[in-house]
Amino acid sequence: MKMAKKCSVFMLCAAVSLSLAACGPKESSSAKSSSKGSELVVWEDKEKSNGIKDAVAAFEKEHDVKVKVVEKPYAKQIENLRMDGPAGTGPDVLTMPGDQIGTAVTEGLLKELHVKKDVQSLYTDASIQSQMVDQKLYGLPKAVETTVLFYNKDLITEKELPKTLEEWYDYSKKTADGSKFGFLALFDQIYYAESVMSGYGGYIFGKAKDGSYNPSDIGINNEGAVKGAALIQKFYKDGLFPAGIIGEQGINVLESLFTEGKAAAIISGPWNVEAFSNAGINYGITKLPKLENGKNMSSFIGVKSYNVSAFSKNEELAQELAVFLANEKNSKTRYEETKEVPAVKSLANDPAIMKSEAARAVTEQSRFSEPTPNIPEMNEIWTPADSALQTVATGKADPKQALDQAAETAKGQIKAKHSGK
Repeated sequence: MKMAKKCSVFMLCAAVSLSLAACGPKESSSAKSSSKGSELVVWEDKEKSNGIKDAVAAFEKEHDVKVKVVEKPYAKQIENLRMDGPAGTGPDVLTMPGDQIGTAVTEGLLKELHVKKDVQSLYTDASIQSQMVDQKLYGLPKAVETTVLFYNKDLITEKELPKTLEEWYDYSKKTADGSKFGFLALFDQIYYAESVMSGYGGYIFGKAKDGSYNPSDIGINNEGAVKGAALIQKFYKDGLFPAGIIGEQGINVLESLFTEGKAAAIISGPWNVEAFSNAGINYGITKLPKLENGKNMSSFIGVKSYNVSAFSKNEELAQELAVFLANEKNSKTRYEETKEVPAVKSLANDPAIMKSEAARAVTEQSRFSEPTPNIPEMNEIWTPADSALQTVATGKADPKQALDQAAETAKGQIKAKHSGK
């Protein structure tokens, strides 16, 4: 969960041929004049500023302003904003994970964006949904990612890949010998386990008619979620997953087994493409498998976005910059530099993007995925759910007992911390 928890695949439309100045909200000549000589500060993700270098230069020239780009880990930018914003040393535009939006809005850290529907419609539904709180928009998506299946081509060919998770169980039963394994996943974490549980009818939060999350409706322990957790437990109980991939060090063990050629396939994300390539693994990437009920395993969509700080003294210009950075042309350029899949619908089948196996896998898996819930109450789900799944993985509790306890704990924490909203 790089975008979500680990911080945990995929822009203005060229078809309408708008000028650069029209990419943002309409402004009068006097508004342009007042922006002359201004300076905007953008917090970009680490080692990603090259992706917006040309866009920033074009914006500076068009608006006669200076844009300073500072690299900071995107998952920590809201944390930094809490301190730097009030002190006057924060950014005008920042980038952050979509699942942090709700908390940031509740804390008053972000400006609402007033962007026309035709601009919003440029992005995939799931990515723009991640930026909405109470039907108001607080950011524009710049990249998406999902979990996908990595497989070692030296151990299993594309034609041999099992089609379902249950078939992967059978394959692993024939393959696993304690030192080598078939399929592996971090199913002791809700970020990954939800892919199975939701396929059988589980969910994190129910939704109201308007699409907003209902934090009083928790589905991590319903009948479908329990059925999914029972399937997960079989992989551990039958020795198909090593004990080492349970807990905090699990991700290191899982990735090491794959890079050492001791696992035929793992669930991971595009964040590991470079690492696995550098390790010399002859790997392939594809969407997650189906379940025996015919549904594809789902996944959480992580969304990176451009957002405007509530502390910005140039909020209109900052919004224009956010819109400009996230438009179609600049999103494609950013992809070419960073390989992070853009969220613009029209780029889904762009040849420059589709030639990447990782981008194709993220794009396909996105069809079966939903955004990580972005409401503050999601913070009360992670720990109880992970704790429950670890007791399931270690055989210390049956799935229903463990998930019932997790749901009760989450409900209690939500009531205690969020009932006063």
